[in-house]
Amino acid sequence: MKIDLLYGRNGISVNLPEAAEPTVINKPAFPPCPDATEQIATALTNPVAGADFKSLCQNRSSACILICDITRPVPNHLFLRPMIEGMIDAGIPKSEITVLIATGLHRPNLGEELAELVGDPWVLENVAVENHYALNDEDHIDLGTTKGRGVPVKLDRRLVDADLRIATGLVEPHFMAGYSGGRKVVAPGVAHHETIRTFHSARFMEDPAAIECNLVDNPLHEEQLEIVRMLGEIYALNTVIDEDRNLVFTSFGEIIESHLAAVEFVRAFTEIPVGRKFKTVVTSAAGYPLDQTYYQTVKGMVTPLDILAPGGTLIIASHCGEGVGSDHFRAAQERLVSMGPDAFLKSLLAKSFADVDEWQTEMQLKPMRAGKVVLYSEGLPESDFAVTGVERATDLKQAIADSIAMHADPEIAVIPEGPYVVPQARSAA
Repeated sequence: MKIDLLYGRNGISVNLPEAAEPTVINKPAFPPCPDATEQIATALTNPVAGADFKSLCQNRSSACILICDITRPVPNHLFLRPMIEGMIDAGIPKSEITVLIATGLHRPNLGEELAELVGDPWVLENVAVENHYALNDEDHIDLGTTKGRGVPVKLDRRLVDADLRIATGLVEPHFMAGYSGGRKVVAPGVAHHETIRTFHSARFMEDPAAIECNLVDNPLHEEQLEIVRMLGEIYALNTVIDEDRNLVFTSFGEIIESHLAAVEFVRAFTEIPVGRKFKTVVTSAAGYPLDQTYYQTVKGMVTPLDILAPGGTLIIASHCGEGVGSDHFRAAQERLVSMGPDAFLKSLLAKSFADVDEWQTEMQLKPMRAGKVVLYSEGLPESDFAVTGVERATDLKQAIADSIAMHADPEIAVIPEGPYVVPQARSAA
């Protein structure tokens, strides 16, 4: 049997060992959807909460539109131009409209990558498209601290000072915040490094409620909600895409309510009851653009843990064409490898602010505690692989065969879309 996994830009096909008895875990099919242009127009004129888009643009002097960075395949090319044209038609000067890339602590998106991200030359020619830099103190406005958990709230002044604020993004499972999109595009998306590093501290990361698909008592979600309330008036355009990157759902309106509408839609297609655990789980890091660094690959390791039997083997395919990730992440990985998982975690527990990007290394501790992690990657040289802390597979078929033999169990789970699908060990109701 051959399986296809999302991997790099073109995917990868794997011939399973003859002994394998696979359970392939995919999303159910999305219902037929209107044309993407029609979807967006309908969402903008029929908001989930608040006024319609045209009304919101009236009597505004400036606007800031947040978009996700290159790590998220958001269909920016479909909605940025109609939104900006609507703003201009309402009298907002082009010079006062900013598209702000919510990089968080990721690197900026520049040059050809910026053009790919925006997806429409008209946008780049007509309005300012700028990156958020979390480490630039002067770029942020201090809004105080949250009452819930004392998170320092500093946000990019280009968003705070805008008369009309709109976040855009992709709603999909997120392995800490429950679901991406909405409030998360604001914080950590355009937050100061102290805000982000507080979110990424062990106080949040080790909370059992800070997991994928969960918004109940999730400390990140609750603090993000408080932050957008502290910010004040802000709206969101939320999108959901299928495995072929086609737009299948769009919601618009007040940021919290419109995000929840998208979450409720996508739950039925991403949270997949499987009814059991497996000793061998084969997954991906969701292909391009998410699997271009090892940093992002960790997400694919965490998402399927509910169906991994204790002591099982998790095999993940991720291209990693850009290598490990940032220098900060590499440093954290080097500490993990040299110190070992237990000592590394102990070093984190006393910190109020996580070091930049070390939180992703902390998340890797979860699959390492659960079982063995095996990575197949054509993009990582040996010098980079040395800091991953996981085993390397040079042949996916052989890695699967080895796991079947080691566990004496031919039944394996296969998750072609990686972290876009969240398999759950519970049975369907």
